Amino acid sequence: MKRYLDVSDEVRKALDEGKPVVALESTIISHGMPYPKNVETALRVEEEVRKSGAVPATIAIIGGRLKAGLTKDEIEYFGKKGTAITKASRRDIPALVAKKEDGATTVAATSIIAGLAGIDVFATGGIGGVHRGATETMDISADMDELTKTGVMVICAGAKAILDLPLTMEYLETKGVNVIGYQTDELPAFYTRKSGLNVVWRCDTPEEISDIWQVQKYLYPNTGLLVTNPIPEEYSMDPVYINKEIDEAIREMNKLGIKGKETTPFLLDKIQKLTGGESLESNIMLVLNNARLASRIAAANCRK
Repeated sequence: MKRYLDVSDEVRKALDEGKPVVALESTIISHGMPYPKNVETALRVEEEVRKSGAVPATIAIIGGRLKAGLTKDEIEYFGKKGTAITKASRRDIPALVAKKEDGATTVAATSIIAGLAGIDVFATGGIGGVHRGATETMDISADMDELTKTGVMVICAGAKAILDLPLTMEYLETKGVNVIGYQTDELPAFYTRKSGLNVVWRCDTPEEISDIWQVQKYLYPNTGLLVTNPIPEEYSMDPVYINKEIDEAIREMNKLGIKGKETTPFLLDKIQKLTGGESLESNIMLVLNNARLASRIAAANCRK
């Protein structure tokens, strides 16, 4: 893989020595938040991983090179360039590499590159899923199918609340993807701790999750595991309030005719503005919370 993949010295050393490593995505830097908040958050998440006993590996595509582990300057570059960087999913990776362009990796693309680098734990904010109105548009995130193709564990705060959560859970069930709730029986809904939907299995410790992962890796080496971790109570938003703002953002999106991979960045930005920045703060806190849990799970994996 050296033909296409660059693994940073810090990440390579940790992998070689059997130390815990946590992959992080780059879409949140370029498409998830405004500059300089995006850079500050990315560096803060990396520091949280280190404080929790693991090595961070922010994933991206730079000049056609697949990157597992970015420098501060590279993170700054992504933050400043922002949405001018292509939002990259599975389908985009070969073209970006061949054209020697930059790509901000989504959950799907981050999982692929992390897997190629030998990293099997990945912390993100929320996964993509089945979009509202998908019965007509067929708009389903590639994140869903990637969980059936790539052996990487994804730790998130549930599926993004802008989605059709019941259909997202149905789709995951159809695809045979295990959804674990960390210290919860209910699927978290990104900004809020509850959705009214049950997870498949509940685990109360990182060790329990690691035990399931060890078995799954042996039986189904090319299948991911979805771990849902509720946003901390103090940062959870009122579900009635946030759903009202989400509905307003979706109405405007439909009015403007925004579709495809531009949907999520538009909605997150619009919701942030509608909530006066409150949703952005919740977004940051849930990512930090997921980074902490991912680090603890990665450490448990290393003890097996």
